[in-house]
Amino acid sequence: MTALQDPDAIRHFQSLCDACQELTDRHHSPAELRLYADGFIHALRRSQQLDPITQRRFEEMSERWLMDPSSFIGPGGDSSTLFERERR
Repeated sequence: MTALQDPDAIRHFQSLCDACQELTDRHHSPAELRLYADGFIHALRRSQQLDPITQRRFEEMSERWLMDPSSFIGPGGDSSTLFERERR
């Protein structure tokens, strides 16, 4: 089973998802999202708020979610502008 069951893990996962979508809305690249997620996961690991098994599941789910392009919508809901830099 790889689904998150722990309420704290679910809350953290939703926070990560929301933050990454907000970064996407501001035209950040996939590499920048990865950097943010890595920092988020590292901070969560260091805080030891989740038990080791739940932490591992959280990391696996986060990895799958980040790698799936269908996880994100482009700015303004337009998927064709996903990860496109804002034109000035």
